[in-house]
Amino acid sequence: MLILLVLAGVAIFLTIEGVPGILASPDDVKSGESFLPYVWPLVFGTLLSAIIALLVAVPIAVGVALYISHYAPRRLGSSLGYLIDLLAAVPSVVYGLWGIQFLSGQLVPVYGWLETHLSFIPFFAGPASVTGRTILTAGIVLAVMVLPIMTAICREIFLQTPRLHEEAALALGATRWEMARLAIFPYARSGIVSAAMLALGRALGETMAVAMVLSASGVVTLNLISSTNPSTIAANIALGFKEASGLTVNALIASGLVLFVITFLVNFAARAIVDRRKEFSGAN
Repeated sequence: MLILLVLAGVAIFLTIEGVPGILASPDDVKSGESFLPYVWPLVFGTLLSAIIALLVAVPIAVGVALYISHYAPRRLGSSLGYLIDLLAAVPSVVYGLWGIQFLSGQLVPVYGWLETHLSFIPFFAGPASVTGRTILTAGIVLAVMVLPIMTAICREIFLQTPRLHEEAALALGATRWEMARLAIFPYARSGIVSAAMLALGRALGETMAVAMVLSASGVVTLNLISSTNPSTIAANIALGFKEASGLTVNALIASGLVLFVITFLVNFAARAIVDRRKEFSGAN
């Protein structure tokens, strides 16, 4: 009941403070735009960066979790598990510093290669950023940040697979990979989905790392390697709230309400997916 009251209080506050920003005229806010044209690029950037993070993190997390739980020697698997879990304790500002000081510079040649050889694909149309501070870099940083939670959940779910299922697959002549594909993954499917949705929720709300890494221009574009990038809702609030005043503050709070709704829908969808296959879910 306390958790529900806190969520209701947050929703009521965001609604009361955000409605004036939604209804404000373009002349009364710093952006000079009405609310929908103002918030749409932020929603697009938030979803794009989170999707990039999932596309990078899901295969790695599933592979690492499967290796730790079923392939690695027990002592090595335990050590790797502790190492992955330690990544969750690293503050987001540290990831931001790593992204802006190291990763972005290392990716500049990669972006140049992508522009040269794959510019016919809209995602790599260029011109390539000379600083590496792109939406793709931000997505990779987010992928590293959500990797610990996904790996930990997937590892625990894989370990809960009934031993008899695994032994039956091996007894029928399946290789270890075929056993994983036929016995482990079907059992853990809904758990993997719920882990991905939890990671997506973390990526949607990440603030400091994205604000530090991303060179945002407030546009809607699918070009992942250009210096012209969309911003995210959380990063825009963090960067703009200090200097905001009047109805501009209400507009920022209204964008926070949009992020709240998006995160709620993501978690609601994850719960629905898990419940639909509850009897097979290792997460339950």
